[in-house]
Amino acid sequence: MKRITVAIIGAGTIGSAVAKALINQDFIRRVIATRRSLSKLERLKNHGIEITSDNKKAAKESDVIILSIKPKDVKEVLLEICPEIEKKLVISLAAALSLEFLQEICPNAKFIRAMPNVALLVRESFTAYAVGKNVNEEELEIAERIFNAFGKFVRVEEKYLDAITGLSGSGPAYASILLEALMYGGLYVGLPRDLSLIAAAQTILGTARLVIDLNMHPAEIRDMVITPGGTTIEGIYEIEDSNIRTAIIRAVDTATKKSKILSFEILSNQKKEL
Repeated sequence: MKRITVAIIGAGTIGSAVAKALINQDFIRRVIATRRSLSKLERLKNHGIEITSDNKKAAKESDVIILSIKPKDVKEVLLEICPEIEKKLVISLAAALSLEFLQEICPNAKFIRAMPNVALLVRESFTAYAVGKNVNEEELEIAERIFNAFGKFVRVEEKYLDAITGLSGSGPAYASILLEALMYGGLYVGLPRDLSLIAAAQTILGTARLVIDLNMHPAEIRDMVITPGGTTIEGIYEIEDSNIRTAIIRAVDTATKKSKILSFEILSNQKKEL
C-alpha cells in the first residue's frame, strides 16, 4: 500500500488527537490539519503536522479526508470542498448525519461514517463505523488502519450508530462518574487523594483489560473477587441496593434516544436547505 496524505478538516480537540495519532503511522506520508483559527493549531506543527485554514487546499492535496466538525457545519464544508473530494475516501466523525445525507451533498465522494470517543486522545478509543455503498476493499483497508491508530474498532450496520453514541460515545462520562465515586469512597475511608484516584483509575483500567485481553465476562470477574462472608460481598450488597445498574442502563437508553432526536432534527433542517 502506498503512503497516503490525510486531511483533518476541523482540528479541534478530537481532530487534533486524530492528527497526532496518524502522524507517526508508517502508511501516512503527510497529515494536514485545518481550522479557522490557525493560532490554535501551532502546537501541532511540533509533531510534523501541516496546518492551514484553507479546507479546499487541504482536501485537494489529500488522499483521505476526515471530517471532524460539528454536524451543523458539515453541509457548508462539504459544499466548499466537494469538487476536491470526488472519488476520494471521506470519513465523517460528525454525529447524527447519515451516509445517505452525506452522499446527497457530494455524490461522487466515498463516505464512511464513524463514531470514536474521547479516549482517542490516548489512542484507546472504541470506534464503530459504517461503510457507504461505493467504498472498495482497498479504501476499507485504509480506513481500518486509520481506526486502528485510534484504538479498538468494529464495523457495524449504520442503524446501530445512535446506540453506539449513547453507549461508547457518551460512555467516558459515565465511567468518569464511577471512577470519581470510587475515588470519593477511598477518601471516605481515609486514603490520600492522589492515592485514591490512581487506585480507582488503575482498578477500572485493569478490569477492562481482563475483558478485552482475556475475554472474561464481567460477572466472571466479579465472582473471582467475591468470597463468602468477605469484604467484597458487603460492598456488592450496597451497590445492588442503590440501583446503579438501572441508572446506567437508563443513561445509555436516554442518550441513544437523544441521539436519534438530534439526528432527525439536524437532517430535517439540513435537507430543507439543500
